[in-house]
Amino acid sequence: MSADGAAAGRSGYLLLAAIVAFVFFWLDRNAPGDLPPAATADIARVGGLDDDSSAGFRADAWLLPDEALLGFVEIPAGAFIMGSDPRRDPMAYANERWSAQSRQGNPHLPGFYIGRYEVTVAQFNRFAGSSGRVSRIAGEAAHPATGVTWPEALAYARWLDGQMRLSPATPAVLRQALEAGWRISLPSEAQWEKAARGVGGRVFPWGLDPAAGNANFGGGALRAVTGGDCPQCSHGLADMAGNVWEMTSSPLRDYPFDPAGDAPAIGADALFVMRGGSHLDGANNVRAAVRGAVDPGARSAVIGFRLAIAPP
Repeated sequence: MSADGAAAGRSGYLLLAAIVAFVFFWLDRNAPGDLPPAATADIARVGGLDDDSSAGFRADAWLLPDEALLGFVEIPAGAFIMGSDPRRDPMAYANERWSAQSRQGNPHLPGFYIGRYEVTVAQFNRFAGSSGRVSRIAGEAAHPATGVTWPEALAYARWLDGQMRLSPATPAVLRQALEAGWRISLPSEAQWEKAARGVGGRVFPWGLDPAAGNANFGGGALRAVTGGDCPQCSHGLADMAGNVWEMTSSPLRDYPFDPAGDAPAIGADALFVMRGGSHLDGANNVRAAVRGAVDPGARSAVIGFRLAIAPP
C-alpha cells in the first residue's frame, strides 16, 4: 500500500524524535511575525519553465489558484462515513475497518477548508525562495510538488499561514478564520477522507465505478494539478484519487480515528498516513478510504500534499 518504496518500516522513537524536533524548529523559525512580506512581483521562473506554465494562478497571492477563495473549498461541519465495508467495497483493506464491532464509523468533524488542488512545484518554490532554508524542487511549475518530506510540507504550510495572516490579498472569510485561531496545515486523515468521499461513503470520490471519474491512475504520467478537474467528485476537488499520494497530519494507527489520540501516537510511530494513491497505482489504491503510510523523512516522486485551513 505504500508508494515507490516510500513506506518504510517503523523507524523507532529516536528517529521520530529528531524529525519532530526539526518540525518544531521550522515552526519557531517561521512564526508569522518573523516572515518576510508576501511576494507580489511577477511569477518566478522555476525548474527552467516559462511563466505561462502557471496560467490560472495568482502571482500576487503566492501562486495560489485564481479563485475567490484562492483555491480553498469549504467542507461543512457534520458527520460522515469513514472506513470501508467489504460487502460494498470488495477491494477494502483490513486497516480500513473501523473497529471489531463495526466495519465503518460515523465521526463528526467541525467545518474546514481544503485545497481544490495539490500544492504545485511553483507554490512550493515560492516558499523555498522566500525562506532560504529549503531547497527548490525540480519539475514543471503546475505539477504537484513531489520529493518533499513531511516536515518540509508542514514548513510550507506554516509559511503560507503567516503570509496569509499579513496580506491584503487574503480573502475576508479566510482571514476571519485565521484570526479566530484556525491554522493552515496538512489535513488530518479524517478531514481528507470526508473531503474525498462526502457524507455518503463513496468508494471513489465520484462514486462506485473506478472508470467514471477524471482520475490519473493505472500507469499514466504525472499531470498538472488543473488536469484533474472533476465536477462530479465530492466538493469538486481535483485528483483526490491518483496523480500523487497526499500526506496527512495523522500518524498511522488503528481505527477508530480519534484526533485527540494523534499527539501520543506521534511518540510511538514514525509513519504518517498518506491518501489517494498515485498515477502509478491501480484502482484498489485510489479509493477514498485507502490508507498508505510514509516515513516523514522520505522523498518520493509519487508523494505530494494539499493543504487545509481548520480549527485547532
